[in-house]
Amino acid sequence: MFPDTGKAVVRLLRRLGVDVDFPAAQTCCGQPMVNTGYLDEAVPVVRTFVDAFAGYDAIVTPSGSCAGSARHQHSIVAERSGDASLVAAVAETGPRTHELTEFLVDVLGVTDVGAYFPHRVTYHPTCHSLRMLGVGDRPTRLLEAVRGIELVELPHATECCGFGGTFAVKNADTSVAMGADKARHVRDTGAEVLVAGDSSCLMHVGGMLSRQRAGVRVMHLAEVLASTEEDAR
Repeated sequence: MFPDTGKAVVRLLRRLGVDVDFPAAQTCCGQPMVNTGYLDEAVPVVRTFVDAFAGYDAIVTPSGSCAGSARHQHSIVAERSGDASLVAAVAETGPRTHELTEFLVDVLGVTDVGAYFPHRVTYHPTCHSLRMLGVGDRPTRLLEAVRGIELVELPHATECCGFGGTFAVKNADTSVAMGADKARHVRDTGAEVLVAGDSSCLMHVGGMLSRQRAGVRVMHLAEVLASTEEDAR
């Protein structure tokens, strides 16, 4: 649904000297099924994940949601399946799965990735990255090192945007109310661009901002970090 985000991750990592592969066999991480209680139906999806990513040094995803699923939910699914080989495979892939900012800061040891993005930006920390993974200030440290950027703090930044995947479907009114609060806080910053580390949150809040004709565009963090002066020209 958001191919530009994946392309930005590949461009960014290759620029930093990482040998990047994109195994075509990969599919969904399985989180939608797990979150709605279909743990048995998630077993083949988890099996596909561990098979597709077997043998890689690191698995990098531009989504705190997906990284959280691989690191925390896959073991629940595997143990429930009773398949010892799947349990062992998940124990291998889980710790090697990194949300993008974790990989950049903790594994590569960089905060300045050579990006250039001359715009007024505000950052929304997504729930799974903040609460499930504990990425902390890694994203803002990366953004602060971007040349040309004007980074402004988002009021009530740690409040959920209201998307929550299936939550938005099952509890639509509550989801919309939470999203409206988030959109209002974004407008209050005067930012040109709302940045986040999960496309799902950007889709939810970005949809509201678009319908409000707020003049604020949304971009994944990976796209900002992949931007260069050459792109600006």
